[in-house]
Amino acid sequence: MNRIDRISAILIQLQSKRVVTGQAIADRFSISLRTAYRDIKTLEEAGVPIVSEAGVGYSLMEGYRLPPVMFTKEEATAFLTAEKLVEKLTDAATFKIYEAALYKIKAVLRNDEKEHLENMYRHIEVIENRYLPKDNKTSNTLQLVLNSITQKCVLKMEYFANHSQQSSSRNVEAIGIFFDISAWYLIAYCWMRKDYRTFRIDRISQLESTFIPFKQQHPPLKNYLKTLTQEKRELVKVVMRVNKNVLKYLGEQKYYQGFVSEKEVNDTLEQTFLTSSLEGFARWYMMFGDSAEIVSPPTLKTRILELASAITNSDYAKSINTSEKVKDRK
Repeated sequence: MNRIDRISAILIQLQSKRVVTGQAIADRFSISLRTAYRDIKTLEEAGVPIVSEAGVGYSLMEGYRLPPVMFTKEEATAFLTAEKLVEKLTDAATFKIYEAALYKIKAVLRNDEKEHLENMYRHIEVIENRYLPKDNKTSNTLQLVLNSITQKCVLKMEYFANHSQQSSSRNVEAIGIFFDISAWYLIAYCWMRKDYRTFRIDRISQLESTFIPFKQQHPPLKNYLKTLTQEKRELVKVVMRVNKNVLKYLGEQKYYQGFVSEKEVNDTLEQTFLTSSLEGFARWYMMFGDSAEIVSPPTLKTRILELASAITNSDYAKSINTSEKVKDRK
């Protein structure tokens, strides 16, 4: 990027936030801090009213705005791609808001750019995930959560806990949301548990704002996510070899089991996983265990043998054996 384009981009960056630090400018454009200061000085000399505060950063004087910015075809296509993702991966209310914003963006595009977007629209699709709930088309859960964060108001919700198979009513103070693999999650301080908890949003059956103010200050979302990341690091490495003829039956389930990589070993595929539950992995493995082999760890092999033995010695298995013996006698 040449200097003129960079200075124009810095001006857009200043318009996009209330305060921008010199380091943020330097990091974005991979330039030195001294060069960032020099570019800011150039904008000031060109008459742009920049307010600087030592130790805080730079901002534009209140009321100063440039005319609408023109977008390149590549930038406009990126907006279109994002629209497809927002439509499939968020709720109805969020998509409606994004769609309204996109109309405003399209309004400032040149005619050739508008034509480009119309042509590209049918060439970009996001396949709907069949494992996700279908009620997100009418939900406004994400916006309710985000509004509660802005207003610092407590949310009341009915939540179904998958591990206990029970529903409960909770008051929570939301600190943020994040998307992981195939679902949205809410991080919030739970009054009932008196601690921070992670809630899967598609398991929230009812949600409403109580307009009760938060009782305490909460850390940024990224601080909590660091804790989750550290917990995920305490995973167990699993290596198994699976016959290629059963790969089509594994589907996306392997990703839920912590799939990391795979390589060919003779006529099989050796797959590596990082799992947080050997018990869950063992029970998943039982579905195709006749066409696979656990390489490590030994504890997983032992647990699978225990499960196989339990199945063999179950009342159901014994009844089948008895029936077979009766048939043989006949």
